[in-house]
Amino acid sequence: MQAASAPEITSKSSFTTALSPVQLQLHCKVVRRNGQVTDFDGSKIQIAMAKAFLDVEGSQASGSARIHDTVRKLTEQVIEALLRRTPDGGMVHIEDIQDQVELALMRAGEHKVARSYVLYRAERARLRAEKESKSKKKGKKSENVIHVKSATGDLKPLDEDRLRKIIAEAVDGLEGVSAEQVMTATMRNLYDGISEKEVATALIISTRVMIDREPNYSQAAARMLMDSLRREALSFLEGQHTEATQHEMVELYAEVLKKTIQIGVKVERLADDLGRYDLAKLGAAIKPERDLQFTYLGLQTLYDRYFLHHDGVRFELPQVFFMRVAMGLAINEVEREDRAIEFYNLLSSFDFMSSTPTLFNAGTLRPQLSSCYLTTVPDHLEGIYDAIKDNALLSKYAGGLGNDWSRVRGMGAHIKGTNGKSQGVVPFLKVANDTAVAVNQGGKRKGAVCAYLETWHIDIEDFLELRKNTGDERRRTHDMNTANWIPDLFMKRVAAEAEWTLFSPDDAPDLHDLTGKAFEARYVEYEAKAARGDIKLFRKVPAVQLWRKMLGMIFETGHPWITFKDPCNVRYTNQHMGVVHSSNLCTEITLHTNDSEIAVCNLGSVNLTAHVNDGKLDVAKLERTVTTAMRMLDNVIDYNYYSVPQARKSNLRHRPVGMGIMGFQDALYKMNLAYASAEAVEFADQSMEAVSYFAIRASSNMAVERGKYPSYNGSLWSKGILPIDSLELLGEERGEYFIVDHTQTLDWDALRNQVKAQGMRNSNVMAIAPTATISNVCGVSQSIEPTYQNLFVKSNLSGEFTVINPYLVQDLKALGMWDEVMINDLKYFDGSLQPLDRVPDALKAKYATAFEIDARWLVEAASRRQKWIDQGQSLNLYMKEPNGTKLDNLYKLAWVRGLKTTYYLRTLGATGAEKTSSDDSSAANSVAGIKRAANLVSVGSEAPKACSLLDPECEACQ
Repeated sequence: MQAASAPEITSKSSFTTALSPVQLQLHCKVVRRNGQVTDFDGSKIQIAMAKAFLDVEGSQASGSARIHDTVRKLTEQVIEALLRRTPDGGMVHIEDIQDQVELALMRAGEHKVARSYVLYRAERARLRAEKESKSKKKGKKSENVIHVKSATGDLKPLDEDRLRKIIAEAVDGLEGVSAEQVMTATMRNLYDGISEKEVATALIISTRVMIDREPNYSQAAARMLMDSLRREALSFLEGQHTEATQHEMVELYAEVLKKTIQIGVKVERLADDLGRYDLAKLGAAIKPERDLQFTYLGLQTLYDRYFLHHDGVRFELPQVFFMRVAMGLAINEVEREDRAIEFYNLLSSFDFMSSTPTLFNAGTLRPQLSSCYLTTVPDHLEGIYDAIKDNALLSKYAGGLGNDWSRVRGMGAHIKGTNGKSQGVVPFLKVANDTAVAVNQGGKRKGAVCAYLETWHIDIEDFLELRKNTGDERRRTHDMNTANWIPDLFMKRVAAEAEWTLFSPDDAPDLHDLTGKAFEARYVEYEAKAARGDIKLFRKVPAVQLWRKMLGMIFETGHPWITFKDPCNVRYTNQHMGVVHSSNLCTEITLHTNDSEIAVCNLGSVNLTAHVNDGKLDVAKLERTVTTAMRMLDNVIDYNYYSVPQARKSNLRHRPVGMGIMGFQDALYKMNLAYASAEAVEFADQSMEAVSYFAIRASSNMAVERGKYPSYNGSLWSKGILPIDSLELLGEERGEYFIVDHTQTLDWDALRNQVKAQGMRNSNVMAIAPTATISNVCGVSQSIEPTYQNLFVKSNLSGEFTVINPYLVQDLKALGMWDEVMINDLKYFDGSLQPLDRVPDALKAKYATAFEIDARWLVEAASRRQKWIDQGQSLNLYMKEPNGTKLDNLYKLAWVRGLKTTYYLRTLGATGAEKTSSDDSSAANSVAGIKRAANLVSVGSEAPKACSLLDPECEACQ
């Protein structure tokens, strides 16, 4: 097929006017060199670039389809780059635009055109300098006075002294940042008649565009953002000051805390109880200097999503925010001021961070602080719609949901009341999907729910296809997450290449509540009944075929996730009270559910980065952090607002909490360890062992002070079986397909005896959540994730942000390799060091990114953590070029290594999902193959991008 020819054009002017229009535009202003401001016009970039090509290639280029297409694409790239700098509008200087044009030409390999463009700019700069010099000799003034428009419309001269003061404060103590560069760049973006708000925006933008050259500019930009935050909050609080520097806040913060609480109560954002604290004592404990530790992304995220606001005005400052959360968590304490200060110090130091719902709602009129809710849906119409109603009520106040749908009868099952046939579970899942969209999380983030279905359910194949982009839209749920709830017996049938039988739950109702060997025995009985004809509605499929379809769907759509029923139940500490029927939205919570109990979990995460000093884990500090944090999490349970009674009943009866970790990758950097290394796996083991030990001990000590949780008797705890001990239970139930490390280094015998003597305050104490947003707030790597890229632009609900790996920059500086060439190479290679020959191999290994790491390392590290955790972990798996064989081996490895759940499959690539059923996977489907899964990963074809890494609406990306 011939490409369409370009229009015949013979002159430069006709060529530029005939260019196809650029689709991307910016809603911003362009500041010209003379200080004048004009609207942004993308076509001018297109024309300028076209002229550059004509100057180099001559008039013959005017009829070239290649040149037309190249100019259009490069112009769009320039505009996209500018859009990342000014996502919400604002101003951009003409020089910045020309810098981006130059960079785009270089990246595209158009070196001759780029050179011509550089020379042209240099010549124009020389002519302007000559003109300015002549003007100065004649006594003419070259500078214009800039007037700033106030909120009331008054004009006043720009206060350059204050601007310099703010910049000086922002760069103070930060290595590699220049106050003069920031001032020059800021002044270049100002114009006469600019508003006060735009001055603040220009200051921030002028700073944050330099983050990719020096990571410390991120902190400088955050400190400049603080100036805007202070002005907004102080003006609303109506005190003596409407603006203040960071230094002045040392004296003002105590008064600001008092006024914020008083006004928050007055405008009905905060509970009256907060006003009855000794606010003078709490104000004196505030540490204003902790405002200086934020990155720009962290502070902007707090501002956009967490701070209290009234009529669109944020009136909460960072240290007031942390104190307000601490006050909420200490509200039922006897010595509540002292406890509030203790909690504040933990939060504001970033040593530990509570989960997003806790940060949203602590101290408010409806303190819904819990993160996750798990429900089970009954098999009757009233119960199904009651469950959907519960979803809506729980989602309203920022709860993430996990629904077990395995009891709902399958398609074709008999309906006794109407003598008809059921339409199965899928139509009800569609209603649940639409409910999650309709009732978002308090208007603050998208409603989120995950549906779980057991592998023996007769609708399982339709369930697997819920997220497909083709087929009947009435049987698709594009907004709801889905997960397979897989019994061990199915995995054994896959290994043996045996058949698998699908049942409707109304014919096999007790399978839902059976696990391990009891499930296997009963399942075989149902198969015998089906063979005799006693069960009419069933279907047999090769287990391998169904497994391949599972992998094919997760390969193509990212869903359903792979989670394992039996490890979650056999190791469940409170199994005497019920069965775990599903996990939660992010697959880290494993708690039982029934018709009268909705499981609830309250989350928070220890920042491992803050507990590594001099290349070692600071165990003493970790102990202090975990002890205080466990008290904070336990306090959530009594203080929490419950929107449905089943949740309150369950939470007060069992009191589960989920202590997690974040900053694991950053901790490895500080220890000079590569993620893909045996040493990193050992650190995962030892750090989680310490967290587990201290969390269990803290809960046991609280049981002495506050009493055991009501359902303690009969639990594994009461029998002296700790999470590390429950590994033996799973090994006994499963048999040969269980290969895990049992190493331990701490005095577990002493702790075991302590728990048996004192009991436990909480039925469960650990779970590793994604921490996507709170890790941004703290400026550390997400959860247990490897680095996505060393240099990239992150999208979330607060906008787009340049993210650069500060540890990499530090190491490259030490080697004398951090320069413009390295910066441009990182941009060109998407933050990867691997193509750069001049970089040492050790550094390449240390800074290998998520898709450059063999995914087996992620599973191995997760397995070491899982042995210590009484719940689960949100484990994303990264695979650059997946195929059927590699996915088959990876997920079997996860099962063999004792993992309870997995989360998203993150992939890159562009080819069809049918490759997941490649014949190459047959060897790994055998019994021998599954035993070799721990040592086999093959190279295969590319896959589609099943899960976006930077989806601003994705729970895991937030």
